[in-house]
Amino acid sequence: MPATAYGQCTSAALGTFATLLVADPRALEPARDLLATELAAIDAACSRFRPDSDLHRACAAGGQPVPVSPLFTEALSVAVAAARLTGGDVDPTCGQALVNLGYDRDFGSAREETAALSRPPVPGGGWRDIVLDSVRGDVTVPDGVLLDLGATAKALAAHRATAAIAAATGCGVLVNLGGDISVAGQPPDGGWLVGIADAASFDTTTATVESRQLVTIRDGGLATSSVLGRAWRRGGAQLHHIVDPRTGEPARSCWRTVTVAAATCVAANVASTAAIVRGERAVGWLERLRLPARLVRHDGSVVLTAGWPAQGYDASRG
Repeated sequence: MPATAYGQCTSAALGTFATLLVADPRALEPARDLLATELAAIDAACSRFRPDSDLHRACAAGGQPVPVSPLFTEALSVAVAAARLTGGDVDPTCGQALVNLGYDRDFGSAREETAALSRPPVPGGGWRDIVLDSVRGDVTVPDGVLLDLGATAKALAAHRATAAIAAATGCGVLVNLGGDISVAGQPPDGGWLVGIADAASFDTTTATVESRQLVTIRDGGLATSSVLGRAWRRGGAQLHHIVDPRTGEPARSCWRTVTVAAATCVAANVASTAAIVRGERAVGWLERLRLPARLVRHDGSVVLTAGWPAQGYDASRG
């Protein structure tokens, strides 16, 4: 099916871009409404920059239980599970680390500040002490811990949106939230064609994205994590948003970009983020998990795992 036969649209969302594709153009309007609803809900639950969000209320409660929405409970459960599965490499308690690095407001505004940092790094690690009570519908965040669910919550939103759209419209759908890609329903003939980028600047649009490889995807998800997209300078320091929880500083990774294919967008996101933090160790780890991945070094050289070949690739067939 040619690209012109898709229903498609791109808009700004969650501080990045949201691209929606539906196999039947007639489904675009209801699909767009469902995506907008899901994005608004995840922002209201998980935003670090909204004083009315569930996340903000939970972090401001001084270590006391706080009633929260089912969506925030789900998002926080996903984030804690990611921390557990990666041995803390993907840690939702790095919010204060990001604040101290200057990412203390919407990124579009934060990156405009260039003065030297004045606060020391703050390691993460508090995820083990988060308490989720699904019976009472409340969560307890340790006093002094600031959450940041930016990565996993975005991937979860993509996953939830595609599931809702496919169920409501009965057609195939792809959602791309700033590099977190989820698909559901019956794909077009040949699958969804996706471009993989090695390098991109601030990701509120797709204008800076130059594809280095094309892959097709029929189900599951793809995620790309990069130290380049959300990067900024403070004083003489070049910074980015993927924090090493052990130091509270930007991960000093040998990879500039990692793309992973997995059964879900969330799983792909967790693996790609952890791979940036793990550096060289990520290659063997991804191989053991049999996760197809494309890892790009700062000099542009590429390492492939679990059958992801140098040429075009059907990511759904791992």
